[in-house]
Amino acid sequence: MSSRSPSGAAADVTALEGEGGDDKTLLLPVRYKFGRLNELVIALREWHGWEHTYWRAAAVAVAVSFYLVTMSAPMSLMSQAIFGALVFGISLIIRRYSGTLFTLIMIVFSINASSRYLYWRITETIVLNNWLDGAFAIILLLAEIYAWFVLVLGYAQTIWPLRRKPEPMPEDTALWPTVDVYIPTYNESMKVVRPTVLAAMAIDWPRDKLNIYILDDGSREEFREFAESVGVGHLTRIEHNHAKAGNINAALKKTNGEFIAIFDCDHIAARSFLQMTMGWFLRDPKLGMVQTPHHFLSPDPFERNLGTFRRVPNEGELFYGLIQDGNDLWNATFFCGSCAVTRRSILLEVGGVAVETVTEDAHTALKMHRLGYNTAYISIPQAAGLATESLSIHVGQRIRWARGMAQIFRVDNPFSGKGLSFMQRVCYSNAMLHFFYGFPRMVFLLSPLSYLFFQAHIIHAEALAIAAYALPHLAHANVTNSRMQGEFRHSFWAELYESVLAWYIFRPTLVALISPKLGKFNVTSKGGLVAEEYFDWDISEPYLVMLGLNIAGLLVGIVRLFWWNTFESDTVILNLLWTVYNLVILGASIAVATESRQVRNNHRVECNQRAIIKTSEGRSMVCHANDYSEGGLGLVMPAV
Repeated sequence: MSSRSPSGAAADVTALEGEGGDDKTLLLPVRYKFGRLNELVIALREWHGWEHTYWRAAAVAVAVSFYLVTMSAPMSLMSQAIFGALVFGISLIIRRYSGTLFTLIMIVFSINASSRYLYWRITETIVLNNWLDGAFAIILLLAEIYAWFVLVLGYAQTIWPLRRKPEPMPEDTALWPTVDVYIPTYNESMKVVRPTVLAAMAIDWPRDKLNIYILDDGSREEFREFAESVGVGHLTRIEHNHAKAGNINAALKKTNGEFIAIFDCDHIAARSFLQMTMGWFLRDPKLGMVQTPHHFLSPDPFERNLGTFRRVPNEGELFYGLIQDGNDLWNATFFCGSCAVTRRSILLEVGGVAVETVTEDAHTALKMHRLGYNTAYISIPQAAGLATESLSIHVGQRIRWARGMAQIFRVDNPFSGKGLSFMQRVCYSNAMLHFFYGFPRMVFLLSPLSYLFFQAHIIHAEALAIAAYALPHLAHANVTNSRMQGEFRHSFWAELYESVLAWYIFRPTLVALISPKLGKFNVTSKGGLVAEEYFDWDISEPYLVMLGLNIAGLLVGIVRLFWWNTFESDTVILNLLWTVYNLVILGASIAVATESRQVRNNHRVECNQRAIIKTSEGRSMVCHANDYSEGGLGLVMPAV
């Protein structure tokens, strides 16, 4: 049985896995708790009336009308409080049941609560009596409108993760294509690059159809000698334009494999990498790229400095664990620059790797999609690399990502131009809009101070009214996102990641919107060592200032509560609570800047393997290996 993918390409649904493994259709995975309800939903979904434009238009009109009515229906304060509590209670009940239908209901509730809040904010709480109140009020409202758009687009992007399975290769290896493996490097040490090259050489693929190349933009003699000694290619270039993108494009002119596998020089590939990814290329001649997750052996600065490694999902797990799978349903998988395979002919057709922006990978995928080609995502990690070693390096990398996505938004906006489906435009737009969170995040961190310092009423409403509208909005958003993202992101830690980066990505994204050609590509250093514990005063300076302001605001607020503003104590309390929450976030942000000493020279990988030690006397001892690295092995010996 076959179906059609959102891109229009034919797809054998038995090879795809949605949220419900036994579902019969690609577009709406189903895993409901109740059989009768399941039957009704399937019958509605398969109704032949959806083939006619007027029925689809009628359904959209009814849905939009219902949305507008429920969003704008006037209610008394008590009615709004009861309505919000009742709907949230229903949401908590249905949260206990699995299935996409219940997730959809929670999304509808969340969008309704957030839309009612935003409608109320716009129509009833903005009073421009003086310039001070008006300025602070408009700034906060704009930040909230941005957050609403990102929330809604995020729901649309991730509601139906595809969970694509690998496509088996044919048994006859004569049918397997030739593959060039590119390992770009610039200033990384041999210690970092060597394991990546050796792992690429061990990939399970016919030797006569696999060629490994070190793309050495540093033109180092040590690397040339190493390449010769292990039997891989060593490519250099005279002009070093366009950084990594230019390096890859130069290599394209010197090699001739049908497909190109690209690994950052610290990403060590699994033997199964090509067999897990190449099958889809043989099945779909219009497939331009297959991406796999970026998995990291080492903790990032947040995980290491706060001690959360392997206990709390890191920043990338949401993207590689959920968002890319959601993109895949809509044929909108992004190229991430490493751990991916591209079809040479299609890559050349789009002009090689994009050089117009500093996030060349995502821009290249966008160009493929504009020409009608497909991309795919396999969510099984097939390589492991090194995370950024310090907070300053991490921030620098994210600045480049933010600048690059803002550049794409400016020069090749997904909502303009031809070639993209509506949902492809949504997926790309949400990815780009995400990196504009710097300004809104700082607004949320500083807004209560406008009242505590200046007595500016940025929301002209009673504290109880604010609670009646804002609490359902916040509660629904958190509960719904928790259901959808739970194993991939925890709410507090998401706030922390964004708060730490907010100040630093605000300026480059703004500059990129105004003048996209400003700024340059910065290479992310890998393989470094934090030899001693230290506090990074430079990187934490903006947050120390914001922390000091919030502490001062807290002290002023306490004075207002008991002496100055006793006539509106509820407003003071509301702003104090907001300030306390911001202090928690800012305190954690500053804690991340305390760089922990890296004890070992080599990053260790946890394992649980039975091992046997043989002594020089010929004795054997059974034990367990609990971790390993290039330089050692951790063994647990039995008690004597």
